[in-house]
Amino acid sequence: MPKNEFMELINKYFPDLSSHQKAQFEALYPLYKDWNEKINVISRKDIQNLYEHHVLHSLAIAQYIRFKPNSSILDVGTGGGFPGIPLAILFPEVKFVMIDSIGKKIKVAMSVAEAIELKNSEFKYLRAEEEKGKYDFIVSRAVMPLEDLLKMTKKNIRKTSINALPNGIISLKGGSLEQEIKPFKKIIEVASISDFFKEEYFKDKKIVYLPVV
Repeated sequence: MPKNEFMELINKYFPDLSSHQKAQFEALYPLYKDWNEKINVISRKDIQNLYEHHVLHSLAIAQYIRFKPNSSILDVGTGGGFPGIPLAILFPEVKFVMIDSIGKKIKVAMSVAEAIELKNSEFKYLRAEEEKGKYDFIVSRAVMPLEDLLKMTKKNIRKTSINALPNGIISLKGGSLEQEIKPFKKIIEVASISDFFKEEYFKDKKIVYLPVV
């Protein structure tokens, strides 16, 4: 997707970006394209759809909740930096820690963040079970079933909430979720991303929010 088309897509939903944020978003395509030729972090045939399928998809979380300054977010299984890097660009006063158990993917995410001078992000090559820090929210993009994610990260969720929603897990998911969310039916919230973004790609995509406090 040409750069100006991408900025039209982002400006359509996020019209208040600073020039610095716009420059950071614009820089993502050449950086990921270059890295993807060396390390396959995004499906080769999908790199042309980077902004819609990866960047905008990550930013769906920002349409569901606006993180308050000084919040801290843990992105579990970030891969090449999704949803963490787009969210870190959008929320410069929020701290993002991105972890993955595959070292080469973390290397790509770290390199991209350095290239765009993303100051509010930290990257760790480790498994979720090994992370010791406390956070307001855990975010993820279809890394594992919700029950497994909760078991691994419950210890990392801070007890005191400062945001509009109680602390917990916010996960981007697709497909049928009925069985996965069954154990949490009374407290879980499921939002359709198509309520926020009108592109066809988001038709069956969901945000799943599980309060943990």
